[in-house]
Amino acid sequence: MIQFSILTYKWLVESENVEESSLPELTQDQIECLSTIAEETARQHVFSKVPAKFLENLNITVEVEGEKPITLAIEVELVLSSVMKDFDAKGLAEEAVKKAFESAEKYLRELRCLSQK
Repeated sequence: MIQFSILTYKWLVESENVEESSLPELTQDQIECLSTIAEETARQHVFSKVPAKFLENLNITVEVEGEKPITLAIEVELVLSSVMKDFDAKGLAEEAVKKAFESAEKYLRELRCLSQK
């Protein structure tokens, strides 16, 4: 069994990522949607690289804090079976987190565009 401890990244939505001043205050539904999009993206990425039968455990946690700016924290914890002993579990978790942040940023940009119409 290959265990990879929780990998956490926090991302503050600032002007370099999504223009904070034009980002509307998120509703509860939008926050839930943002969390779901990030979680599903991370999950899909992991399953695109490792078959489910070789994953003993996969936990993905997404937290959104604050209003303006918002902070998005994504945790990916995965345990691979011993068959995957040479697989880079840490690298996979990092890739999954990166993909999740990319999808979250895309969603926030779409919200910004909609709020400016």
